[in-house]
Amino acid sequence: MTVFDDYPGVTNLDPDLLRALRRAASDAAEDGVKFFVNSGWRSREYQKGLLREAVARYGSEEEAARWVATPDTSPHVAGHAIDVGFEARAWLAEHGARYGLCQIFANEPWHYELRPEAVTDGCPPLYADPSQDPRMRRS
Repeated sequence: MTVFDDYPGVTNLDPDLLRALRRAASDAAEDGVKFFVNSGWRSREYQKGLLREAVARYGSEEEAARWVATPDTSPHVAGHAIDVGFEARAWLAEHGARYGLCQIFANEPWHYELRPEAVTDGCPPLYADPSQDPRMRRS
């Protein structure tokens, strides 16, 4: 799917994030780049399943937290994050800040979120992984 498709993973994104993504994708298309979406908005149940799989794969909740957030803390569940395909992430790495689209985690070059201040100030420093992001603290 792309950022222009009528699909819950796209249409349930925060409207400001979706507008920025669509503006960026339109400009990227002029460079021959298509924005494929690997994951956008997620339901709480889907996020719970991803977390269960990550705990099984990595052996502990602590290690899984480096890759997957809880449904209560996930920016995907809130509609505030998108995971994009390889071409889009390469393009966004170079041009994303001008749209307020920033990579947030060093270990997830595909994960982008809207940071409107990036348009003037540039993207904020990366967290090493989601476990370092204060928004992801488990309660």
